[in-house]
Amino acid sequence: MNQRILALIIKEFLALFRDKKSRMAVIMPPILQLLVFGYAATFDLEQAGLTILNEDTGAFSRDLVNRFEQTEAFDVVGYLHSQDEIKPVIDRQAALLTLHIGEQCSANVAQGESCPLQVMIDGRNSNTAMLALNYVRSIVADFNEEYAIKMHGTGSPARLDMRAWFNPNLESRWFIVPGIIPLLAMVVTLVVTALSVAREREDGTFDQLLVTPLRPWEILIAKAMPGLIVGVGESLLIVAVAVYWFKVPFVGDVLTLLPGLVIYVLSIIGVGLMISSFSTTLQQALLGAFLFLVPAVTLSGFSTPIANMPDFMQKLTYLDPMRYILVIIRRVFLEGAGIEYFWNELWPMSLIALVSLAVATWLFRHRLY
Repeated sequence: MNQRILALIIKEFLALFRDKKSRMAVIMPPILQLLVFGYAATFDLEQAGLTILNEDTGAFSRDLVNRFEQTEAFDVVGYLHSQDEIKPVIDRQAALLTLHIGEQCSANVAQGESCPLQVMIDGRNSNTAMLALNYVRSIVADFNEEYAIKMHGTGSPARLDMRAWFNPNLESRWFIVPGIIPLLAMVVTLVVTALSVAREREDGTFDQLLVTPLRPWEILIAKAMPGLIVGVGESLLIVAVAVYWFKVPFVGDVLTLLPGLVIYVLSIIGVGLMISSFSTTLQQALLGAFLFLVPAVTLSGFSTPIANMPDFMQKLTYLDPMRYILVIIRRVFLEGAGIEYFWNELWPMSLIALVSLAVATWLFRHRLY
């Protein structure tokens, strides 16, 4: 190899690893990404919420319910007493699915007929719904096989009748496309805000701000406004594309989405300005944005259910603003839920926005002087 090229390569490695911040930026992000993905990114279904409405008192239905109670895939969170209780349970996401066994189940099986089992499932997360339905099919199929052997008979005594609410055909596009809205809004907002101060520092124009009569908070607002306008505008544009191009049903109202989008973008702006305050070069700002972006998306429940994550990972998701906006967007799209249903999502996201913007303001003032 040419000596000059070799010397240049050595020089680049020395420049990369000489600075402590550069060494940390190269080594720590992959390790953190591995830990987050290794724990949080799982498509296995464990302890999914199940409610049971058993209107039959026979032995067959009791054995079937016992089979569902013993499986690790489901966690029986309640026993219902009437069909009127099913809709509220699924609406507020207290359970993923409900198993309904009719009054004549055991009597039908005793007469050699099949017992229809009705399964109502929350179809808002189509991936999780499909997994849950596959588990239900497997449990019922195994139960039928064992029962047939035990009774020396043939056929399927339990017959499934499945209904998916809010997404009848379990179209994955209805689940994925609305989730892309906060993802792209986060990327655009982070790029706009995280690079703003770092770019000026690298270009040498940041010092000119120090001699202007502008106060630090005024400079901060000026840095934040482009991110707010671009982030919210980008989100609304993607909503239009999702509805008119991808034909995802939009049952709710845009005005219900708007407050959540503004608060969400403000929280991302706070994070971006914190990254920008710490960074002295564009490279550091980009690495900082990437370090926040990937774990935030993974922990939000965008692709894998939060309920499948370990307990300590589930607690970390409460610090992720994307977790809350995903609930709002998907429920407005598929349910048509009003803003009164989202207080439990709006106030934590507002708190995250206030804290991140306050810390960014303090860091900005600290770095100015």
